[in-house]
Amino acid sequence: MASRSLFLGFRRRSNQWCVSRLLSSGSVSSEYVGDYPNDSETDDLKSRVFRLRLPKRSATTVIEKWVGEGNRVSISDLRQISKDLRKSQRFKHALEISEWMVSHEEYKLSDTDYAIRIDLMTKVFGVDAAERYFEDLPPTAKTSETYTALLHCYAAAKLTEKAEELFERIKGSNLSFSALPYNEIMTLYMSVGQVEKVSSVVEELKRQKVVPDIFTYNLWISSCAAALNIDQVQRVLDEMRCDSGFNEDWQRYINLVNVYVTASRLATTNSSSPIEIEKGITQREWITYDFLVMLYAGLGNKDKIDQIWKSLRMTKQKMTSRNYICILSSYLILGQMKEVEEVFHQWKQSTTTEFDISACNNILTAFEDVGLTEKANDLHVLLIQRNCSPTNK
Repeated sequence: MASRSLFLGFRRRSNQWCVSRLLSSGSVSSEYVGDYPNDSETDDLKSRVFRLRLPKRSATTVIEKWVGEGNRVSISDLRQISKDLRKSQRFKHALEISEWMVSHEEYKLSDTDYAIRIDLMTKVFGVDAAERYFEDLPPTAKTSETYTALLHCYAAAKLTEKAEELFERIKGSNLSFSALPYNEIMTLYMSVGQVEKVSSVVEELKRQKVVPDIFTYNLWISSCAAALNIDQVQRVLDEMRCDSGFNEDWQRYINLVNVYVTASRLATTNSSSPIEIEKGITQREWITYDFLVMLYAGLGNKDKIDQIWKSLRMTKQKMTSRNYICILSSYLILGQMKEVEEVFHQWKQSTTTEFDISACNNILTAFEDVGLTEKANDLHVLLIQRNCSPTNK
């Protein structure tokens, strides 16, 4: 995570004033010297903005120069540049792009533009600034998207009371919401260890006749697994199969959950107690991360799996056979045999968790039980190649 920038002099309540100060800092033309392209370089607005390598340098100055040279700037161009900046975690420059759009009345901002601005305000100035910005919005701009954006800010900061208060406002509004705000509050409860509250959020979602998505089910299943209620996990999976949104991605996810529960013998694991560790991740949260890995495997998103697995290995939490089973199964179902071999090697070389051939046998059996015979065969071959002796049925 990129560290948030700190700005001295941030004292007044007006967010417009705050952003103006931010945009004016470093806006002198000398800051842009040397950023003009060479003959061999692409010369467009995005390229010029991305050549601003230091956060203190002003994207506003770049846009003004671009327009001053007689070039046009469309709102779609600005949105795309902002999106690319956010992907690169250049939030200060992305916020400057947003401010340019706000300050020019010819651009009609969408609900999404306002929601993105709330997220950027949080990343650059903090939650309090984003909160004040939201409250100062006109009623027409307080939409389902902006409400959800602020709720996400609270959830990410683990501000439970503020999130619950806003969630009550959301439920009491006349706006139409998707499953997203419900997912946000469930994510918060999982992150602070209040897993018992997740089921009540699901019940409220159903009362409001909101259609759950695969992330809703993932959070629900994660909460059941964290409480070691495996029977409830199976009931949720059955409900997923009856959902009108059931599709191939959901089936892959269900298959992985079944593999995971069967192979890891989750109901009898000895690592279920929420023991705090140095990096702040509890055993309960690790189960949640395991299911998140499987969710992205079901969606076919390998990049997300790579990111989560890398992050988890950087903690000082002791890896368990269950964790290795989860990541092995996920890569295996995606056909990523190179990654399967790498994880397998890491497990065998681990100094904290003894390699367990019986756990690998459980994976083989579990894959066969859900009809994924080809995947089981792939793992069987790998085990033989690694001089292990699987005793697959």
